[in-house]
Amino acid sequence: MSETLIGLVSQYSPSGQERGAVEWLVARMKSLGYDDAFIDEAGNAVGVMGKGARQVVLLGHIDTVAGEILVRVDDGVLYGRGSADAKGPLACFVDAVAKVGAKDDWQFVVIGAVEEERDSEGARFVATQYKPDFAIIGEPNQWDRVALGYKGSAWANVTVKRGQVHSASGEVTAAEAAVDAWLKVKAYVDSFNAEKQKVFDKLLLTLRGMDSDSNDFDQWARLKVGVRLPVSVSPSDWYEILNMVTHEPQTQVEPIGFAIPAWDCGKNTPLVRAFLSGIRSQGGEPRFVYKTGTADLNIVAPVWKCPALVYGPGDSALDHTPNEHINLEDYQKAVGVLCAALIKLTA
Repeated sequence: MSETLIGLVSQYSPSGQERGAVEWLVARMKSLGYDDAFIDEAGNAVGVMGKGARQVVLLGHIDTVAGEILVRVDDGVLYGRGSADAKGPLACFVDAVAKVGAKDDWQFVVIGAVEEERDSEGARFVATQYKPDFAIIGEPNQWDRVALGYKGSAWANVTVKRGQVHSASGEVTAAEAAVDAWLKVKAYVDSFNAEKQKVFDKLLLTLRGMDSDSNDFDQWARLKVGVRLPVSVSPSDWYEILNMVTHEPQTQVEPIGFAIPAWDCGKNTPLVRAFLSGIRSQGGEPRFVYKTGTADLNIVAPVWKCPALVYGPGDSALDHTPNEHINLEDYQKAVGVLCAALIKLTA
């Protein structure tokens, strides 16, 4: 049962270097009897089972962070880069769909997306290609847990400029003004969070960089500010807040990168109920989790607007670590959970 998992983990595929793993996975899906398997225009690995009008998309990611780890099995544990994040969940999708096979009136689409660890180019592409009835996103959250929400994120440079003055003048420097701007942002966030009990509902602020410089006539200081967003605050809301809080002459807020809204999947859906039943079928006691990070869920769910959740074996605490690994018994239980869930969902 672990051949797909071990084979996929053995294909080292950091973001931007996924092609070999994609080709291997397409060949693997063909060998498992998928009706079709191919590489799409974005470079994602795609496998299709069934020809029905109703559709379940199972979206994992095939890229990993950099840092190759010797692939080995030791006492029932598979070590290797991506074994948890997130080739374990992706391989689970591939194996479960192969075991379930084609179902009348349904189509399963398994996708190994590229670039999730950078800008989610693979997920951004598939968001425009499918309109599923249900979506399952692959991330490691333990075989007996279902993730129902991921926080959003937004990044910005806050730049303060000042005219050059003599150091003995006593006037506020650009660097001092930047520190003051940071303290104002932090005070706003502390106030926002004061009455919030759950981390998922809070703004999680971080200062990831600060630099400054000057020339003959000007001086400037720049803060790199990041935030994890709750559902109640959209990226555009956050940028408005930053502009409001730091509003001073010669202070500029510049959004950088891709801002991502938070997403809450909701509990009362046929998809969630199918997974609860699936977990119990393998002897587990189902649990829910809401994550402080982001995932491809945040990219596709606002577009597809269908019932969705995040599932996959593995311990997310091992993501990106030099000791990344997955328990093979847990993997097999996860395949059983997913098989049972898909059968119930499409009955």
